[in-house]
Amino acid sequence: MDELEHRLASGQAGAPLARTTAALRAPLGALLCALLLGVAAPRAASAAGSGTGSGASSATKPAAAAPGSTAKSAADAPASGLAPESQGFREAAERERDAETLKSLTDEGRLLLSRDRVELPAYDYCSMSVAAAERGDFRDSINAAARALVVAQRTDNADLVALSKRDLAIAYSYAGDLDDADKYAKEALASHPKAPDQVFAPANKVLGDVALRRGDAQAALAAYDESMLTASPRFRPLVQLSITNAQIAIGDTGAARQTLDSTEVSGELAPARGRIEGKLLLAEGKPAEALKVYQAQLASAGAGGASEASYDNLWVHEGIGRAYLALGDKDHAREAYMAAVDDSEKIRSRFRSDEFKTGLFGDTQSVFEEAIKLTVDAGDYEGAWNLSERSRARALLDVVRNRVEAGVNDQQLNGTVPTLQTVRDALRPNEAIVEYHSLKDTLVVWVIRKSGLSGHTLPLKRADIDTAVTDVRNAIVHRSKNAITYGDKLYALLIAPLALQPGERLIIVPHGALHYLPFQALHGPGGFLIEQHPIALEPSASVAMQLEARRQKVASNLVAFGNPRIAPAYALPGAQAEVEGIAPLFATKALFLQGAATRAQFRESAPDGRVLHVATHAQADTIDPLHSRILLAPATQPADGPDSLLALDVYNLKLNDVSLVTLSACETGLGRIARGDEILGFTRAFFYAGATSLIVSMWPVADESTAITMRTFYSQLSQGQEAIDAMRAAQLAVMKEPRFAHPFFWAPFDLMGGWRLSIARGS
Repeated sequence: MDELEHRLASGQAGAPLARTTAALRAPLGALLCALLLGVAAPRAASAAGSGTGSGASSATKPAAAAPGSTAKSAADAPASGLAPESQGFREAAERERDAETLKSLTDEGRLLLSRDRVELPAYDYCSMSVAAAERGDFRDSINAAARALVVAQRTDNADLVALSKRDLAIAYSYAGDLDDADKYAKEALASHPKAPDQVFAPANKVLGDVALRRGDAQAALAAYDESMLTASPRFRPLVQLSITNAQIAIGDTGAARQTLDSTEVSGELAPARGRIEGKLLLAEGKPAEALKVYQAQLASAGAGGASEASYDNLWVHEGIGRAYLALGDKDHAREAYMAAVDDSEKIRSRFRSDEFKTGLFGDTQSVFEEAIKLTVDAGDYEGAWNLSERSRARALLDVVRNRVEAGVNDQQLNGTVPTLQTVRDALRPNEAIVEYHSLKDTLVVWVIRKSGLSGHTLPLKRADIDTAVTDVRNAIVHRSKNAITYGDKLYALLIAPLALQPGERLIIVPHGALHYLPFQALHGPGGFLIEQHPIALEPSASVAMQLEARRQKVASNLVAFGNPRIAPAYALPGAQAEVEGIAPLFATKALFLQGAATRAQFRESAPDGRVLHVATHAQADTIDPLHSRILLAPATQPADGPDSLLALDVYNLKLNDVSLVTLSACETGLGRIARGDEILGFTRAFFYAGATSLIVSMWPVADESTAITMRTFYSQLSQGQEAIDAMRAAQLAVMKEPRFAHPFFWAPFDLMGGWRLSIARGS
């Protein structure tokens, strides 16, 4: 048992986790998925009335008392240590179990078809699904397949059902949702297609890919063998390359050599075959020969143009680095990985499905990780920090991939990686940036102050950190008394070794599963971390510097949306009371409630505020972060469902005059973790659109404690306090209420971005 596991072994864990969905969800298991996926995940159920106010107004009602929350405090916890779950959490968990099921997909497909202006021929939806998966638009691919399923059911078309389930399996596999990929591949195999080679071969290939990514190479080989039985001549080389990878994985290099030598490829598969050749030579214990193969590929890579050359060269340089490591030459290995990093920054951002077709599963972040590790090993913490910053920028571009209407300005999206001196100069004497980067076996931490940089390498494995964060979140969300116990242990591991100075502001840049960690709830000898330090989060130091250059003191001008009218199940009277409660704190205000809280009104009015407050439902999309959505009222009533504002839409808004965006909705800070970058979803979208600071929630929140948080926060801002100090004051105000002493109530909100923002007095 390693150190972290030993330290976390004591104390009672939260409720057992349900299923874990693939690598993209795995860091926090299915508990987190329950929080992520609820379409109508309510804040904790309240006894508030329905609320009748709606429409926009520059004058508002007097501040309303926040409705009482039915969520019970930790003092009410039964002997087991778990308080009764809130209605909001139970319903979110139920929706998680239903997420991505055939019923939920067909229900969504019916809604999409009803809203389509033109219904296409049935099989065209399958073509759309395949095309979207190939370019990496996974949610679009799933939605197209869902439409096809609905048409198939209407027409009793068994062949279309088979093709639709094949397409769902492929889309989920590419997206990394291995559970659902496995499920739909098996359903496709149980169907009755007209052309078995078009369904059975790809479905078995998906099963093999899923098994290989789960580490079960023997099961992968069995599935690939089944795929070969029905594979078309065009499809066979893809399966053979995947078989070679699986044979390498089980250590059968003889069989792998035989398979690879018998595989004829051309065109876009040629570079992949070359990579597998080098990989096989390394597995055969021939690093010098592998090095020669990789070096020879440098001369021939890039027939597809400069960007394609950079991509192929990246993996050639990565292979060269692995070969040098096998030869024991760390210096040349580091040079090779640095060259691969440089290659990665020249790549045109697009999804490469051929990586998944061949089973290579290329991940540019693995290149950055090895470069960071080798640089830390060389004692160069400043160089390693620069690499960490560059990796975060690359990861985000890999997700956005020019999918925004107007294209993406790289510098606006990520900022330019500043020099360490530039960052130091921007900090005040009482501020420190604490930046984490999680590698497979270690956690690298940089503490940057005006006075200099200190680097730390902590012996904490990524998998153990993931488990630890799951445990502390379990304890908090279930309101367990063990939340402090887990907080103590994580404080000792993540904070205590850093020798932070008393009272200094902490600007935390998380990494990986640490994005899901409420740092304010960590507990040390001096109490909770928020009692010792004001805290703000940043996607990266580069973005922090970019945001700090924006306007920091803004006019007292509020635009707010709350309790959109969708259906009774979506009603949020507590959110409406929250909006009405904060409005008197602003000199100018416009409120859009119930039927007025529409998507069209949001697009028109959101840019007018200096503070934008959104108290609605929200859904983070773990399949495609750009499809994370804020649920608003449709323009036509009665509603057939919500009208969604996607994160993709936010990128195209012009919010340059909006300095602070508060997303007082369920789980708006959550989304898919991208290795090397922050949780992807709304956060970066609003920063890109122009916002300086963001407040986001990390689990379903209780109405009354949220009302106290927001009133205190905005009151402090209006009195001239900076955002980081105002958020600390708000969380401490909730904590002091005996009913709300548990972190569940006071710790759900994170301040992200411009931590020095304030509201000008008397404006």
